[in-house]
Amino acid sequence: MVYLFLAEGFEEIEALAPVDFLRRAGVSVTTVAVGDALSVRGAHGIEVRADALLSQTDCSDGEMIVLPGGMPGTTHLDECPAMSEILASASARGAYLAAICAAPMVLGKRGYLNGRSAVCYPGFESELAGASISASPVVRDGKVITAKSAGVAWQFAYRLAEALVGTAIAEQVRTSLFLPEMRD
Repeated sequence: MVYLFLAEGFEEIEALAPVDFLRRAGVSVTTVAVGDALSVRGAHGIEVRADALLSQTDCSDGEMIVLPGGMPGTTHLDECPAMSEILASASARGAYLAAICAAPMVLGKRGYLNGRSAVCYPGFESELAGASISASPVVRDGKVITAKSAGVAWQFAYRLAEALVGTAIAEQVRTSLFLPEMRD
């Protein structure tokens, strides 16, 4: 199970591309609203109906936690008290932690990027405490996957699928969508 968190002001493509790609790859994904309503408005005014409310969701079976970026969505994720507990629990059980654009700062502030290679939206590098900043658009370092921006959302999604179900299935999805070959 993958849990992808939606907070008001999330970057729509950074959330929906991974959900779509992972579901096509046969991965169970639950979108979780951080707030009091299932409907969450993205940074560009697109309203998305989440599958579940954070207050009613037990993420203890998650193989992967995904944080889309966007502003002020990333700030809302960072300020959510439950996010620290969810990330700590996921990390302790060996689940993947994934974040794109500004959202790697949520991982960085909590120490999950210390000693790892990571990437984020330009200007947020100072928030990636202890990380070695990469020039790659998407970086997987152990159980942590980070990506640069909305422009690489499909590449991020591919790497998430590759981590969970392998390269062969990720490639099947990529070719079925006529996406270009992956490059680092």
